[in-house]
Amino acid sequence: MEKRGRGNHINGGIALLPYYILTAAFGLIVGSFLNVCIHRLPQKGLSIVTPPSSCPACGKRIKPWHNIPVISYLALRGRCAYCGVHISLRYPAVELLNGILYVLVYAKFGITAYSIYYMMFISALIVITFIDIDYQIIPDVITLPGMMLGLVGSIFILPEPHLYGRLMGISGSLAGLFTGGLIFYLIAVVSRGGMGGGDIKLMAMAGATFGWKSILLTIFIGSFAGSIYGISLMIFKGKGRKAKIPFGPFLSLGAAVSLFYGREIIAYYLNL
Repeated sequence: MEKRGRGNHINGGIALLPYYILTAAFGLIVGSFLNVCIHRLPQKGLSIVTPPSSCPACGKRIKPWHNIPVISYLALRGRCAYCGVHISLRYPAVELLNGILYVLVYAKFGITAYSIYYMMFISALIVITFIDIDYQIIPDVITLPGMMLGLVGSIFILPEPHLYGRLMGISGSLAGLFTGGLIFYLIAVVSRGGMGGGDIKLMAMAGATFGWKSILLTIFIGSFAGSIYGISLMIFKGKGRKAKIPFGPFLSLGAAVSLFYGREIIAYYLNL
């Protein structure tokens, strides 16, 4: 009986393999678009749709076969097909990261309506992370629609994070939105500008998606990771306490951990 059960598990995994491959491919393709968003969203007047992508060095349009996620980068050995200038490793890294996280979403939540929403949320976090690293801003064009989608999704799609059998509801979404936003607003007031408005809106967006319990976990994980990074900079780089550090990447990390493991972490904590 044990041997047959193990075989059924293997056969089930093989049967799902095409879905994992399709999910990964979809994630890679979306990841290529995320690179465009990261580059263009912070620059006013640039559309993320037109014009088509071009080499920043020579200005020549990138052919479709030169823009296949990850594969083209490897085939061209990380260089432009026309002028040979080096292409940043970040481009395939963003594509791979998005593809991997899409697979994790599928593995965790399966084929559900809210899986698609969580994939969109994860992609938004990736764009926010790299824009904040480069420019130390978090664009409203991502967070404000994200809040609205979270509120609407809570009514029709999004489950209660710790009771997947029922919808979170507008009350749970609003509680999360105001909890995340208010906590960071108070931090911004107390720190006198040490926390930016983009971070406040990011936490409001995450709260609208997760509800208030998971947003508290998100804040804890993000703050802990940010503190470790800040202390490391002080010790090894000689940075001062007032050195500016983009906080969006750490909050995004906290949100991702809450999405995938929040239910288990909170249950473990309550059992203690």
